[in-house]
Amino acid sequence: MNKKNLELLGLKEGATKEEITSAYETLRAKYLEERFMDGEVGNNAAIMLTKIDTAYNDLIREFSESAATEDDGDSYYKVEQYIKDGNLADAQRVLDGFNERGGKWHYLQSVVFFRKNWINESKKQLEIAIQLDPENEKYKETYRKLNDKINYDQQRSANDSVYQGQTVNSADENQMGGSFCASCIECCYINMCINCLCNSCCR
Repeated sequence: MNKKNLELLGLKEGATKEEITSAYETLRAKYLEERFMDGEVGNNAAIMLTKIDTAYNDLIREFSESAATEDDGDSYYKVEQYIKDGNLADAQRVLDGFNERGGKWHYLQSVVFFRKNWINESKKQLEIAIQLDPENEKYKETYRKLNDKINYDQQRSANDSVYQGQTVNSADENQMGGSFCASCIECCYINMCINCLCNSCCR
């Protein structure tokens, strides 16, 4: 909290909201009475009224911002737990309740979209998260993994079109290096992406 504002109200660091309000009201009553006096006392009281009003408002705003930050932290934790439990509806409900939407909000929204298999929407939310918090390595690494998945899916789709009638789900067990291996590769890759996008949100 602003040390000068606290000192102006006769308080020390660590003062509670109630203590700040009490000190402000006491000083305000004092200066309201003195401002009608003649000379320097009245002038000084008028000046002090303005100063303590400003100090009080600034201190109360700091308390409100601190409380909002704590509330956001609790809400983010809830979203992470809902995602971890696979409860995407409640995760989205909590996200929708945020007024301030910073980088972490967009990152978690990206994770929810990814779990719903809305890949393009997930990518857009990650891009916004990186724009808002460009130094966040987790966001950038997740974005790289997501792009790798998108490129892999596109390459796989192109390869499927080359082998007419043949897909990674083909049941031809006589085929060299058959469908089972291709499916395993795909599952391993998707699991790696899910771990990156989903599990990292809870670190």
